[in-house]
Amino acid sequence: MFSDDEVERYSRQLVLRDWGGPGQQRLKRARVLIVGAGGLGGPAALALAGAGAGTLGLVDFDAVALSNLHRQVQFDTADVGAPKIEAAAHRLRGLNPHTAVELHPVRLGSDNARDLVRAYDLVLDGTDDFTARAQVNAACMAEGRSLVSGAVARWSGQVGVFTGRPCWRCLVPAPPPDAETCAAVGVAGPLTALIGGLMALEAVKLLTGAGEPLIGRLLLHNGLTGQARTVRVAADPECPACSRSRRHSPESEAREGA
Repeated sequence: MFSDDEVERYSRQLVLRDWGGPGQQRLKRARVLIVGAGGLGGPAALALAGAGAGTLGLVDFDAVALSNLHRQVQFDTADVGAPKIEAAAHRLRGLNPHTAVELHPVRLGSDNARDLVRAYDLVLDGTDDFTARAQVNAACMAEGRSLVSGAVARWSGQVGVFTGRPCWRCLVPAPPPDAETCAAVGVAGPLTALIGGLMALEAVKLLTGAGEPLIGRLLLHNGLTGQARTVRVAADPECPACSRSRRHSPESEAREGA
């Protein structure tokens, strides 16, 4: 049941034909893990808290820097120097006291990824590190969780949803040799809010059952031209994470059980 406050708070969603009361109840029960509380994870967390997600888990070990503020809208100048997840949690709790926020001030790695992912229903990945993304993907595959992945650089961004095969590693089988970081090539601040918002939208669709999530598809947005297109991600028969031969080999089973 919803309190009077919740009915008023979510009134514009409750009247949506594909959302309504049942969808809002599913969202209220949901536990969502957000890996990376920065330019993508922050806007996504704000949107999900505003929408009424029951529990948000934030994974980040970094502190707020002045150079974050042009794109990480969950922070303000007074937060500089504070742990990102603590500052973000304060903002989220102020936005919606009905959303529980759980903090994980750790660097996600092979030793803890599965334990973190296992405790949640859905995972959003907004990190800017290919190794971390691969570990998040592997944990989601092992624990049977859907993954919403977002990325930005310069003026371009992308969002994809991965549930089983194809997985994120089908798209990125190995780190690109010329991988670039936002610090090196820059990023347009408003773009992160757009892509983070789209990640939250895909999460809402998955959790409420509304619409058609981008499962196995990638939405590509060019901020300079205002053009967007959606492409399908093909399952890689040699994928190191989800191919049948790799997942059922003794070596892969040993890795997953480690």
